[in-house]
Amino acid sequence: MTQVSHQQWGQVPGLGNVDMWTLQSPQVRVEVLTLGAIIRSVSCRGKHGQMEDVVLGYDDLEGYVSDKRYLGALVGRVANRIAKGHFVVEGKEFQLDTNNGPNALHGGLRGFNKEVWLAAEVEGGVILSHTSPDGDQGYPGELQVSISYTLQGETLTADYRARSTKATPINLTNHSYFNLSGQGAADIYDHEVSISAQSYLPVDDTSIPTGEIRPVEDTPFDLRVPVPVGVQLKKVPGLGFDHNFCLCSPRDDWTERHAARVLHPPSGRVLEVSTSQPGVQFYTANVLDGSIRGKGGVTYGKHSAFCLETQNWPNAVNQASFPDCLLRPGDEYHHVTRFTFTTV
Repeated sequence: MTQVSHQQWGQVPGLGNVDMWTLQSPQVRVEVLTLGAIIRSVSCRGKHGQMEDVVLGYDDLEGYVSDKRYLGALVGRVANRIAKGHFVVEGKEFQLDTNNGPNALHGGLRGFNKEVWLAAEVEGGVILSHTSPDGDQGYPGELQVSISYTLQGETLTADYRARSTKATPINLTNHSYFNLSGQGAADIYDHEVSISAQSYLPVDDTSIPTGEIRPVEDTPFDLRVPVPVGVQLKKVPGLGFDHNFCLCSPRDDWTERHAARVLHPPSGRVLEVSTSQPGVQFYTANVLDGSIRGKGGVTYGKHSAFCLETQNWPNAVNQASFPDCLLRPGDEYHHVTRFTFTTV
């Protein structure tokens, strides 16, 4: 049985009140904010029964209002990068503001993470909804979007739905940063990760996929068998992992698949992720640099957490060989991601 409650958590000038919703099962406790549909915390037990919050975040609302790293947030209208912020839909060109070098990232200068969402209780959780107007951040069509977070036992389910009045690219994900040892841990080098992907997407020097779908075999991106994150990071070029792992082929049917498993041996905590999305972006917090002061005054540095952003493949709107990312009038966008927290 999951208990659901909510309370006012603060106020954002010009946007109004922000509430915090709490979902509590016997095994897991989750806090969700109406600002950005943010997962503020996930508390779960270790092998000795101790509860720890395993999600990075802030002690107060101001932290989230000024946050530039998408901590815990729902990102959209299009998560990840669009090359040069440019795409063509039905013969019409669209130019977005660029906010990540030459590219558009995570919905633009003011993405869904900075909006206050409407919230209502559903069985075992909360449903949050938002209307993105036609032309919002340069995207076509009025988009009606919702996400429900429901908690059943050890499993938190995120259910994303959307409809649009015009054909538009869409790619929604949650950008929670996890550290399974809890708050205050300096890094994730002692975590063990496995990702159920036969291939990944190589990227250029601005993190845009080159278009190649490369087998993981005999590369540092072969995570099909669990490996310590710290060991594997030494083998990856650049700052760390920030790559899309392909969970299926581009034209495969919609179905839920196992995506990833992360184990923290000292605490025994395990996070397993499954999703209907065709990809997962494994990100090792490469650009956190200690300048962010998070919960309890802890500073979040490089490699202090990991993200498993279930999503369509990056820049899919500009790559015909990637899974289709267009939502057309009359169709419904629908994806599901499940996070299960257990111990060994």
